[in-house]
Amino acid sequence: MPDGVPPAAESAVAADCAACRRRIELLPNCSLTPPQARLLFATVTVTSLSIAGFFVASGYWPVLPFAGLELALLGYALAASQKRRHYVQTVEIDETRITVTTRGPGGVSENQFSRHWAKVKLHGPQGWQPSRLLIESHGRACEIGAFLTEEERRALSRRLTALVGRAGDTPPLAATRARDG
Repeated sequence: MPDGVPPAAESAVAADCAACRRRIELLPNCSLTPPQARLLFATVTVTSLSIAGFFVASGYWPVLPFAGLELALLGYALAASQKRRHYVQTVEIDETRITVTTRGPGGVSENQFSRHWAKVKLHGPQGWQPSRLLIESHGRACEIGAFLTEEERRALSRRLTALVGRAGDTPPLAATRARDG
């Protein structure tokens, strides 16, 4: 018994602390694994160069640079998609603060906000720009889930609003557990 605290009471405190914390981990949808991406690129390359080769043999040599450009753009898009696989955003909410940790190829960044003063804002889409989900407090803001679809972003906004509440009105996390599921 450390410090005279019975083990049953210590585990009850640990269970209470776990009930007072929420963790949301956001990952982009990367349906292609690296081997699948290489297979796709190889298949498209063989097909495209075969067709281009047929036209070059027929005397239409200008087709070849366009086939090369097509393959370069596809390679760039696949590489960008594969790089995005390593992007992870974690939102941790406890009784007093919100911590947003972003891990990506460029490193790790962390933003902390006072839960009592934080606001969750979903700015609607403007033209071809998608909506933006922000956590704001004291003049600072952090974008959450930029890689999510519109529906996923709206659902996350509702969930975060229920957990965080409005600025100056913080709901207890234990009460939100039943609604969270």
